[in-house]
Amino acid sequence: MIHVRQASESDLEAIGRIQAASPGASQWNPLEYLAHDCRVALLEGRVAGFLAARAIIGPETEILNLAVDPGSRRRGVGRALVADLLRRRAGDFYLEVRESNLVARRFYEHLGFRMVYRRAAYYHHPEEAAVVMKLHSC
Repeated sequence: MIHVRQASESDLEAIGRIQAASPGASQWNPLEYLAHDCRVALLEGRVAGFLAARAIIGPETEILNLAVDPGSRRRGVGRALVADLLRRRAGDFYLEVRESNLVARRFYEHLGFRMVYRRAAYYHHPEEAAVVMKLHSC
């Protein structure tokens, strides 16, 4: 069973490890996530993934980062993190994903996100476009 809760400083090492093992994810200083709405998913008693989001304006939320430990993927961890966010907020949800990250793009599309536009040269190392995706939730 997956349990989602607010992240704390004690989770930062696990968040950093998961992020480092996820080259398609943004690579922030894990401490910065605690300034935002950061949640962790526990699977079998350990942190298996995290999601960081922030309110933009009004009923708009941006998903800043979502990553799942490679050994816990395809077990519902990412889906549980997004579902938790959607339960706690309503409105429009946005995110950017590397254009080449087809696995992530399909995952988000499966959850109902749709591409709204493309940002050329958004990412660096390597330079790549971002696909901006949006979901409207009641």
